[in-house]
Amino acid sequence: MTHAYNSLYLEDVMNNLGSMLDCAVNAVHYDLTVFYEMFLASGVASQIEVGNPKYLSGLSGSELMRLVSEKASDITLTDKPYVPFDRTPEYWAGWAVAYYQWYRVRSFSFLQRSGLSIDTVLSLYPTLHEADLSKFVQIADSLIEQNVQGWKTSLKVIRKQSSLSQKELSDLSGVSLRMIQAYEQGDQDIMKAEAQTVFALSRTLGCKPEAICS
Repeated sequence: MTHAYNSLYLEDVMNNLGSMLDCAVNAVHYDLTVFYEMFLASGVASQIEVGNPKYLSGLSGSELMRLVSEKASDITLTDKPYVPFDRTPEYWAGWAVAYYQWYRVRSFSFLQRSGLSIDTVLSLYPTLHEADLSKFVQIADSLIEQNVQGWKTSLKVIRKQSSLSQKELSDLSGVSLRMIQAYEQGDQDIMKAEAQTVFALSRTLGCKPEAICS
């Protein structure tokens, strides 16, 4: 499993995401769920996922918080000094999910919709905040497995109906095997795929483009 960035950055990312949520909720008074959705939509999450150094350690938690707010809501917050709270539950939630995202190499969006929402992570704080992170990983793995085992995306269903393996679909369509796997697992949203990718897949499978995006 190839990580997007070196483990040397990991502590910074964990602390910054923890501080980001702590500042958003306890200093600026955002609703945690609302702000985390803003984080996912802002592009900041994806920059962390690909290992952009600026977003890994070039910005503090409060700076990330302001950037998310500006990008996702067009609201420019005043640059007030941020005094970190003492390891709040929100800090721990950001700290833990940052580790898990790096460790399992899954997108934050995938985690959010597959059983590891930020509210779920927060609910684990009372029992896990003093435990080793390996325990959190174990429980997170279990939650995700329970939620995704029944997933059947339209792409996967139609591919199987066509009696094609993922590799065969990749060879015939020209879409990389890695991307097909990501679409079927829900790690990448096919609704956001380039039009030529959707057309290539639908043409190969003999269906309308909208059929694999439903």
